[in-house]
Amino acid sequence: MAKKNQRKGRRHDKEPKEFQEEVLQIDRVTRVVKGGRRLRFRATVAIGDGKGRVGVGIGKASEVVLGIQKAVSRAKRDLINVPITKDDTIPHAVRIKYKAAQMIVLPASPGTGVIAGGSLRKVLHLAGVKNVLSKNIGSRNTLITAKAAIKALQQLKPVKPSQMKQSTPKAQPPVENTSTPKKEVAPVTPEKGDSATENKNEKK
Repeated sequence: MAKKNQRKGRRHDKEPKEFQEEVLQIDRVTRVVKGGRRLRFRATVAIGDGKGRVGVGIGKASEVVLGIQKAVSRAKRDLINVPITKDDTIPHAVRIKYKAAQMIVLPASPGTGVIAGGSLRKVLHLAGVKNVLSKNIGSRNTLITAKAAIKALQQLKPVKPSQMKQSTPKAQPPVENTSTPKKEVAPVTPEKGDSATENKNEKK
């Protein structure tokens, strides 16, 4: 028998997420215990809103999905603000050394794009930086380079007011003319006496 009161699939409008998520790496981690080895997963996730806020988090769990959720929640607690100029680049050059990683990040002119690789490229994209030059000299480890990228962005100084993005000016309403209107002057009509004298002069 067919089931009664079958409900059709409804489309739920999902609200847009505040942050974009990017999984950088998922590793299998084993821990030796008395009974043997315990297998877990370690997820490294970067999040950002594309407007200057970005963060990196690490989460461990027995399942991959739970590990990603833990990493996202920890990344939200460790968010940093990245100063971005009106050219969608960083205000000045930065050189960072974190453990075995060495990075150089340089500002670039409009139209250059994100010249970077690995986790640094993903972190800059999530932060909203669109024009930048970079070079990774040291380690290529994903976790170390992701943390080194956050350390480098933390060293950036705030943007000067002259370098900030200028918002489009709002349209102003038309200004009403509040000046007092000019009074119209009525034409002067000649008096009766004046017209009589004129007629006498014409006859003479």
